[in-house]
Formats: sequence, C-alpha cells, structure tokens
Amino acid sequence: MQTHDLTGLTIAIVATDGVEQVELTRPREALIAAGADTELISLEAGTITGYNHLTAADDFDVDATVGAADPARYHGLLLPGGVANPDALRMNDEAVAFIKAFADEGKPVAAICHAAWTLVEADVLKGRTLTSWPSLQTDIRNSGATWVDEEVVVDGNLVTSRKPDDLDAFCDAAIEAFAKAGAADPNPALIAP
Repeated sequence: MQTHDLTGLTIAIVATDGVEQVELTRPREALIAAGADTELISLEAGTITGYNHLTAADDFDVDATVGAADPARYHGLLLPGGVANPDALRMNDEAVAFIKAFADEGKPVAAICHAAWTLVEADVLKGRTLTSWPSLQTDIRNSGATWVDEEVVVDGNLVTSRKPDDLDAFCDAAIEAFAKAGAADPNPALIAP
C-alpha cells in the first residue's frame, strides 16, 4: 500500500439507500487514514442505509444533499456501488449534475462496481477506458467508452474497479489520484467551505 498525505483535502462521497456498504466504508476509512476529510452527499437529508448485497446493514449520516452541496468545495469524488444506489442516483437530475461537475472540472472521480451507471448518465465517458461490474459493460460501451475486465483502471482523472474484491487496489489508486489533485492545487483554501 502506497502512502499519500491527503491532509487538507475534502472528498465528496455520493450515495443513497442501497449502497454496497463495504464499497462506502472501506474507501472512506482509507481516505480518512490518509488525512482526508470526507462528506457523505445524498438525495435527502438524514441517513442512508447501507446493504451487504441484498441485506440491509448500517445507517450512515448524510452531511449534505446534492441540491445544497457545491462541487467546487471538494477536491475529488468517490462513487460507491451497489445496484439500487447508482440506479436511484442516475434518476435524480441534481445528483447527475453534481457528479458531472467533477468530470467537467477534471477533478478525480473514483467509481466502483455499479457506480459507473451514474457516469454513463452524466455523459462523461466518451473516449474513456474503465471497468465496472460486468453487467454494465454494454451500457458503458454504448456511452462511447471502452470497457475492460481488470481489477483497477486509471484513465487520467478516472479510477474504476469491478467489485468489493478489488477494494485494496481501488483504494490505493483512488488515494493516489486524490493526492495528485491535491498537489496540483496550490491553495486548497480556495475551495474550502
């Protein structure tokens, strides 16, 4: 595992009910361990429920809603998967616009498993190479991207992985991408709250 200092960086995590819990908790813990602040952004205030595949698990406090959060405040974006989570997010115009803003600004985006659905909906994948849960490969190809079956794929500012078994590689690659973005931002206070 590589060591990167993310002190001073704030990473947005966009998720809602049905998020695959381990794809939320493991990357969030890795980001915090590297010094980053994280904020859970969702469709509504309150809490969201994580799932262990199809079984409800723990609740997580939401820090802000996609309608109220400003993408400019964050250095990067983490998109955990689960089937229901990204399916609900891609049906919400504010969530899609929030996610698209990161890609449009060239900020790092790390997406695992089914989370690539939100990137398809945001129309930000044309010409990119990525991976995801295998059932998304047709959607990804139809969006103009190249789908590959690899543990982790880094294409510029985009980091993707297939499934929970890939979390170690995914977390390492995401932290490295966020660290590069932080190093390129000489004054993180410019986007602080």
